[in-house]
Amino acid sequence: MIFVHLGAGAGDLDGGANFRCGVTEFIKKNSKSSDKIFLIEANPKNIPKLKSCYKKFPNAKIFNLGITTKRERKLNFFYTEDDAPHYQVCTTRKNHLKKHYPNSQIKTFSISTITINKFLKEKIKSKIIDYLSIDLEGMDYESIMSINIKKKIIKNISIEFIHMNSLQKRKIVNKRSLIRYWLSRVSSHHTNTTPKLL
Repeated sequence: MIFVHLGAGAGDLDGGANFRCGVTEFIKKNSKSSDKIFLIEANPKNIPKLKSCYKKFPNAKIFNLGITTKRERKLNFFYTEDDAPHYQVCTTRKNHLKKHYPNSQIKTFSISTITINKFLKEKIKSKIIDYLSIDLEGMDYESIMSINIKKKIIKNISIEFIHMNSLQKRKIVNKRSLIRYWLSRVSSHHTNTTPKLL
């Protein structure tokens, strides 16, 4: 099987007494040594702990890149030290960060990017992706809607939809060429639950 986690954070080493990375737990519980795991995380500060999180999974590949739907070579990400140590709301959308931290000082960094379709094409050679998780802090809707579903068969998708409006949710569900959807509140600032098939 192939597991892809876009916006992997620090995996299950993400801090906070009320936070669990359900997607990471799911991958670790259900993957075998013959499976492949692809993890993307834009924030370089999270990469060491993400590597530590998957140190017993030599089949896991970690990429320190930003995902984009356009062809930018670099993107500016916004964060605040009030979100330390794992910066769960690191985002390309400044207003998204302000929603969580309205009174915090905002900092920024620039990171190399790859479009979601280019990543799926060049890094994942298999035609079939068994589980795709998207948690891109405000870019979830644009990312899933931009996927070229003629190029890949994606069996299950987990997305963060708590910031989407009802029209956006309907449009995602109506993207019928995907086999089925695995929708869950995979992540929020305070809690993360293990995804369940609907």
